Amino acid sequence: MKKAILTLAFLMIPVLASAADPLTLPSVSLTLGGGQNNPQGLATAIQIIILLTVLTLAPAILLMMTSFTRLVIVFSILRQALGVQQSPPNQVIIGLALFLTFFIMSPALNKINEQAIKPYMQGAMTQDVALTNALNPLREFMLRNTREKDIELFIKLSKSPAPRTKADISTMTLIPAFVTSELKTAFQIGFLIYLPFLVIDMVVASVLMSMGMMMLPPVMISLPFKLMLFVLVDGWYLLVGSLVQSFS
Repeated sequence: MKKAILTLAFLMIPVLASAADPLTLPSVSLTLGGGQNNPQGLATAIQIIILLTVLTLAPAILLMMTSFTRLVIVFSILRQALGVQQSPPNQVIIGLALFLTFFIMSPALNKINEQAIKPYMQGAMTQDVALTNALNPLREFMLRNTREKDIELFIKLSKSPAPRTKADISTMTLIPAFVTSELKTAFQIGFLIYLPFLVIDMVVASVLMSMGMMMLPPVMISLPFKLMLFVLVDGWYLLVGSLVQSFS
């Protein structure tokens, strides 16, 4: 036993000695040199900075230029209509909306991969052409799901000349028009979802009032009936299928 203790103490000596040394942190430096002698290196550094800036805007691009907005709003309204506060939780709602967005946007994403990313990685096109080819599938998706009334509104607000074709509509005009259309469509779908659950709440409240149970919260009684109705009609199947089919 003593030999084991002495051996362990002997092995711990280097560890304790190293711990007694002052802690030194490695230094990291980022320099952009050689602007005159190596202009290509400076251009590459600027491209990296631009890429990092685009990555910071990626969540906004995901929210504003895809089907994510409509999906997450409808799912949130459904949870409020059911009367459950945290079921499904926000993580589940956002995750479901995110994966459904990938499913709905898969044709556009495949076009972006075939027409922009692969040729650019192979050196077959310049960066400007690749960005234009990557933006075209997103523009087609937004144009299909944007009301002409909303496009006309933002063209009027921007005081730009009336476009002759869809290709003449600027992207900066198309994005807010698309978001406005998505918000309107999402609230229309949410209103239709809310109606049957509202009827159940009104019926339960009337029954409790007629029975003199004024102190019993109607939401507590109507919640099981709303959940039963949603399960019996296979609500998630109908809702997800209708939402996916609502995107032309």
